[in-house]
Amino acid sequence: MKLIHTAIPDLLIFEPKVFGDDRGFFFESFNRRRFAELTGRDVDFVQDNHSRSAQNVLRGLHYQIQHPQGKLVRVVQGAVLDIAVDIRKDSPTFGRHVSLELSAENKLMLWIPEGFAHGFLVLSETAEFLYKTTDYWFPEHERCIRWDDQKLAIDWKLQAAPVVSGKDAQGKNFSAAELFA
Repeated sequence: MKLIHTAIPDLLIFEPKVFGDDRGFFFESFNRRRFAELTGRDVDFVQDNHSRSAQNVLRGLHYQIQHPQGKLVRVVQGAVLDIAVDIRKDSPTFGRHVSLELSAENKLMLWIPEGFAHGFLVLSETAEFLYKTTDYWFPEHERCIRWDDQKLAIDWKLQAAPVVSGKDAQGKNFSAAELFA
C-alpha cells in the first residue's frame, strides 16, 4: 500500500497494490498493522457502511459533533468527487478542504480523521460507496454543513443541479455550524 499526502496533512490517500491478470484482480483494502505504520494511529474500526447513489446525488457535508468518526472511504462501483473539510478550530488548515475523485477504477482510499466534515457527489450513472468508521452513528449528534456554503468555496464540478436530501438542504452555514474546538 502506498501513502499519498494531501494539502491537509491529516487527510491521507491510500493507493493499494493491485494484483491483476486476465481472471480479474486482488488487493488488500485494509490491514490494521500497515495502516498504523503509515498513519501512526492504531484505529479500531467499529462500523462498515455501504451506500448506493444515482448520478448527481450529493451527500454531505456530514460529521458528528460528539462521538466523532474517523472514516476510511472508497468506491467499489462508479465514481464520486469526495470532499473533506477541516472543521477543527485550532487547526492551521481550519476551513480548508481536499477534493479527490474516488472510483472503482482508481481504487484509491481516503483516510478522514475525526474533526472533518465529509461529503461526496456521484459522477457516474451510479456509485457504491464503502466506508469504515471509528465510532458508531449517533443520529442525535450528527450535524450537516451546507454543501454550497460560499465561505468554503468548494468546486463540486457540477454538470447539473445536485440531488440532495431534505436534511442536507437544511444544513447550516459554516459560520453558524457547531465545530470542533
